[in-house]
Amino acid sequence: FGELFANVLIVGIGGSALGPQFVADALGAPTDRLKPFFFDNTDPDGMDRVLEAIEERGGLSRTLTIVISKSGGTKETRNGMLESQAAYKACGLDPARHFVAVTQEGSELDKVAVKEGWLPRFPLWAWVGGRTSELSAVGLLAAALQGIDIKGMLDGAAAMDVLTRNTDTMKNPALLLSLSWLKATNGKGEKDMVVLPYKDRLTLLSKYLQQLVMESLGKDKDLDGKAVKQGIAVYGNKGSTDQHAYVQQLRDGVDNFFITFLQVLKERKATNMEVEPGVTSGDYLFGFLLGTRRALYEGGRPSITVAVEDVTPRAVGALIALFERAVGFYASFVNINAYHQPGVEAGKKAAQAVISLQSKVVKGLAESAAGATADELAKAQIGRASCRE
Repeated sequence: FGELFANVLIVGIGGSALGPQFVADALGAPTDRLKPFFFDNTDPDGMDRVLEAIEERGGLSRTLTIVISKSGGTKETRNGMLESQAAYKACGLDPARHFVAVTQEGSELDKVAVKEGWLPRFPLWAWVGGRTSELSAVGLLAAALQGIDIKGMLDGAAAMDVLTRNTDTMKNPALLLSLSWLKATNGKGEKDMVVLPYKDRLTLLSKYLQQLVMESLGKDKDLDGKAVKQGIAVYGNKGSTDQHAYVQQLRDGVDNFFITFLQVLKERKATNMEVEPGVTSGDYLFGFLLGTRRALYEGGRPSITVAVEDVTPRAVGALIALFERAVGFYASFVNINAYHQPGVEAGKKAAQAVISLQSKVVKGLAESAAGATADELAKAQIGRASCRE
C-alpha cells in the first residue's frame, strides 16, 4: 500500500491501442515516468507474456491499468479487463485500486467502474471513433502518465488544423495529401499505399495508418446508397530496412502501389559520429531514402514525401492530424462516410454467433451421457431451430 506506480497497462483494441502504441514508441524514453504495456488482443498467451514483462518491472502492485472502450461492449477489451482483474486478484490485490476507465458516460464499462469503485473515469463522446481518438482521453491519458508532453501534441494538431482551413490548396498539407491519394488511386482504390518512415521511432506509424485509412475508406456504399467498393489498402514498415525486403518488388514487380515516404531531418539528440570521413549513419539513411525514391521514380513508380524536423510531441500531433484530415477530405471527394464501420460491426456479430454455437455444442456434449458425434449434434441444433420457427 502506498507504492508509486511504475507501469501502466492499457487494455484496448483497434484505435484504443494502435494510437497509444504508436505515440508511446515514437516519444518514449528510458526516463519515462511510467512504462507502458498493452493488452491489445484476446490472445491468452499474449496477455501472459505481457504480465510476465510487468512482473520484471515491479509487478502488478506497481501497475495502473487503463481500460478503454467507448461502448464498453467490445469483447476483446472486456476479455482483457477480466484477465487483468484475475491477475491482480491472484496477487492478492484489489483491482479497483488500480483500474481507470476511459469510456462513454453510462456505457457498460462505465457502470462496471462505478459499481466496483474504480479510480476516476475519463469521458469519451459518441462522435469520437476509435481510429480518430488518439488526441482524446484515449491517447492523451496514457501519454501523460508516461511523461509525454501532451500539450505539445495538441499544439501540433491545432497548428495542422489551422493549415487545413487554408483555402489555398498549395498551403493546405492535408488537402494536398488527399489529392495525391486521389490521383494515385484514380479515386477507386486502384493502388495500395505503402508507408515507409525512415526513422525507427515511426515504425508503428504504418500500423496506425492501416486502421485509420482502411477502416475509414473501405466502404461498400457511398452516401447515396450506390455500391462503390471504395478503399485504399495500406501496408509498410520502415526504411532503410525494407530496402532489403520488399523494395525489390516495388521497383521491378507488379505496379499496384504508391509510396508515402516519411523523412525526419534531425539524425539524433547526441553528437553525430562519422562512420566514414565526413559521413554519418544518418547521411546513409538520408541517402537510402533519396536513392530509393529516385530508383522508384525511374521505374515509373509514384511517391509522396512527408518531412518533419524531428520526432517531437508537436510533430507527432501534427502528423496524426494531417492524416486524419486527409482521410476526411478523400472521403468527401469519393462521396463516402469515413466515420462509420458497418463491416467491423458485421464481423463482431459473426464472431458472437460462433461463440453462441460453441456454447450450444458444449452444452449438447454435457447433456449426452453416451456421447454424440458432430453430425448428431448438428442435426439436434437444426431440429431445435426448426421448432423455434
